[in-house]
Amino acid sequence: MAAVIPKITKLSSLITRVLGCNPGPMTLQGTNTYLIGTGKRRVLVDAGQSGVPEYINNLSNVLDSEGCELSDIIVTHWHADHIGGVPDILRNLSYVPKIHKYPRSDKPEPDIGKIDVIPLVDGQKFDVEGASVEVLHTPGHTTDHVVLHVKEENVLLSADCILGEGTAVFEDLHSYMMSLDKILKLAPAVIYPGHGPIVQDPVSKIEYYIKHRLQRESQIVEVLTASDNPLTSMELVKIVYKETPVHLHPVAKVNLEHHLNKLVKDGKVEQMDEKWKIV
Repeated sequence: MAAVIPKITKLSSLITRVLGCNPGPMTLQGTNTYLIGTGKRRVLVDAGQSGVPEYINNLSNVLDSEGCELSDIIVTHWHADHIGGVPDILRNLSYVPKIHKYPRSDKPEPDIGKIDVIPLVDGQKFDVEGASVEVLHTPGHTTDHVVLHVKEENVLLSADCILGEGTAVFEDLHSYMMSLDKILKLAPAVIYPGHGPIVQDPVSKIEYYIKHRLQRESQIVEVLTASDNPLTSMELVKIVYKETPVHLHPVAKVNLEHHLNKLVKDGKVEQMDEKWKIV
């Protein structure tokens, strides 16, 4: 079991973590939000979810004790536990920081009221006293997902692309694997995730994520190659996930189809009606 994450943690001279105080099955101990910089004006990465007064109070206490204010709030993606708290934060401030988020390419943006949101751009940089923060578009978990690289400490804020415990979920495996490769090339010294504890051995963690997915992919290719006929998703599940309890097969089917769709994009598999076959 992961160690308990404190509500407020000074991770370094540049970065303070403020826990979102919203524990749950998907958020683990809560959403990690991060305050970056050493000067009067600082950047907040993610805003927790709406209706959590404890988080707003803790964030306010950090800003007061540090004698600083928010110049910008960067939202890593559209999920409610990352963007939902933006209106609550703004209501508690006597000034208006700039709100930034990468645009979604699949669906409309979430409704957070009449708040101006400035579109992020891949490679965009935010400079605050003590830190330079680079935005990297890393789709896969969602189409709009970004991570932040703090170059001074070679720290990566991975949001939901890489978690502090367990493996991340994703909407598109093909994009997700490309994003993992993009992060791996950075070779960060440490990862501060959107959920869970700090990842102290990020390169091996990323390599594990990639290896885990490629192993499953190889299994699927082997089964389809050996089959004389195209197979349905559930027929594949019963072979590839034979050690998984039957009542979990519908969940396994969702995961398997993520792999199949990636293999289609890779040109290794093709879909025929409700069935799949090797190219």
